[in-house]
Amino acid sequence: MRIQKLKTNNLLLEILFQLALAIIVFIFYAFERKHGQRSFNLEPAKIACFINYLVAAYFINYYLLPKFLYRKKYLLFSLLVLFVITCVIFIEEGIIERIYFPETKGSHFPGIFIGLTDALPTITIIAGFKFAWDALRKQKELEQLKLAVNESELQFLKSQINPHFLFNNLNNLYAYALEKSSKTPDIILELSAVLRYMLYECQAAYVSLEKEMIHLENFVNLSKLQFEERGTVHFTKPSNSTHYNIAPLILSVFVENAFKHSAASQTDNINIATSIELSDSGELLFTCENNFSVQSNTNSLPQGIGLENVKKRLTLIYPNAHALTINTENNIYKVTLTLNLKN
Repeated sequence: MRIQKLKTNNLLLEILFQLALAIIVFIFYAFERKHGQRSFNLEPAKIACFINYLVAAYFINYYLLPKFLYRKKYLLFSLLVLFVITCVIFIEEGIIERIYFPETKGSHFPGIFIGLTDALPTITIIAGFKFAWDALRKQKELEQLKLAVNESELQFLKSQINPHFLFNNLNNLYAYALEKSSKTPDIILELSAVLRYMLYECQAAYVSLEKEMIHLENFVNLSKLQFEERGTVHFTKPSNSTHYNIAPLILSVFVENAFKHSAASQTDNINIATSIELSDSGELLFTCENNFSVQSNTNSLPQGIGLENVKKRLTLIYPNAHALTINTENNIYKVTLTLNLKN
């Protein structure tokens, strides 16, 4: 129903546009200058010739353009347009002028060139505006299709992130449950808070930065439980985050990778530092560092479903509004991300 109503409104708007265009073109067509004076020629012959041009232009607009030109039948379209213009000249010179001017203009044929100079300007203007109208409409449809594709891809990428995170933490929870660790209830509570955020808060395109910071802090607390006493974890966040929004689950991917890679590469002296700063202009600076052992397979550090997804999401959501750098130096894996946030 909504799509049908939109099509009806677009058709009505196009009809009004074509009507207004025809009136404007007729005013210029009927405007003449004789003996130094300007006047409007509203003689029946003038009106009949204009209607002849108008019918030809609308035939080109609503039959030849969609039937041949838009289907890339260029040669056939050109031949048919030439045929239509020939018919227009024949009707004007052979019928209209013989009816209204039998003793003067209708008594002889002035030639193709004279006929073209009368018919082509009006037909070209009306057909040209129709072609431009269709081009603008097609461009709008392509933009809407692109937005729909981007939204679908974002939803797909977001759906991949949640199972990836859940898979990792359920494995950890299973290990603690087997050991009957006293930390198992704490892990369940932290996991519940994180999953509640993912399920109920992350359906919108943007969430408040304050909620995202709370989620990230819960995420860090949950991940810290895995380390026992094997290292240190630092997390700092801004206090002025209430007035800005951010795409959800962007930053947590980098933090998750930091914990995963540090835990996989070494057994102790693990150091992870996550810092978030926010300027008054709404530029967010995110850094996440973790150490790793040189003996481990560091070539796989930048890989993984989550990291690749977040790069795609940044490209789709923050085009020309983000900068991501990932460096590995002196056994430190560092992610730096800047985002221009929306109010």
